[in-house]
Amino acid sequence: MDLQLEGKRAVVTGASRGIGLAAARALATEGVRVALVARDEEALRRAADVVTGAPVIAACDTGEPQSVAAMARLVTDELGGVDILVNCAARANTGPMSDDELAEQINVKVAGYLRCARAFAPQMVHRGWGRIISVSGLAARSTGSVVGSVRNVAVSAMTKNLADQYGAGGVNVTVVHPGMTVTERFGDTLAAMAQARDTTPVEVEASLAKATSIGRVVTAEEVADVIAFLTSPRSVAVTGDAIAAGGGSRGAIYY
Repeated sequence: MDLQLEGKRAVVTGASRGIGLAAARALATEGVRVALVARDEEALRRAADVVTGAPVIAACDTGEPQSVAAMARLVTDELGGVDILVNCAARANTGPMSDDELAEQINVKVAGYLRCARAFAPQMVHRGWGRIISVSGLAARSTGSVVGSVRNVAVSAMTKNLADQYGAGGVNVTVVHPGMTVTERFGDTLAAMAQARDTTPVEVEASLAKATSIGRVVTAEEVADVIAFLTSPRSVAVTGDAIAAGGGSRGAIYY
């Protein structure tokens, strides 16, 4: 299927690694000119080496309004405009945390996503077309982590509000919920979980796999394929909704 993305221009935040980098690579392969955005400029330079074409890089802390505004001006000038925004910049949820740490999580993943959407949506509406995809997480659909659930549900609520606000202007807004995903940090994650459970990384991965309908943990590249479709003109029928991309949650029914 031709995703009709050739010549589009995209900004991907959190693009120095993981799902963000995988999404940037997927879009670049489809002929999109991509701006890679993250806090660490050196990490961005390394990421740019594995993305097709000549990606623009922009260091930005999405938790800071002034940083987002400066980034938006830079990438808009470099790309000549932005058609697609993929929000993927977030701090890792490390478990129980203080009120200040919770506030920082919300500032980056929720308010940061909103800052970026507001920075780019007006030009999308002006041109009559755009896509905003926010990467959240399946913690929105389960208990076990107050922080994970709160921030991910908030991203979903934000998504629906933005979809209704910008939809008539030709801008679709969706949220993707990955579950546990194979990224560069997967081995370290398994090791930490194994230590907490007094078991082995192999046993932890087997347990995670059994919790999915497909019987294995999905990869960052597989999540990126879902994101790439949602950025496409072909995804016009989907907006305001959450798309789960975790290999299926066994036993649960969502409708």
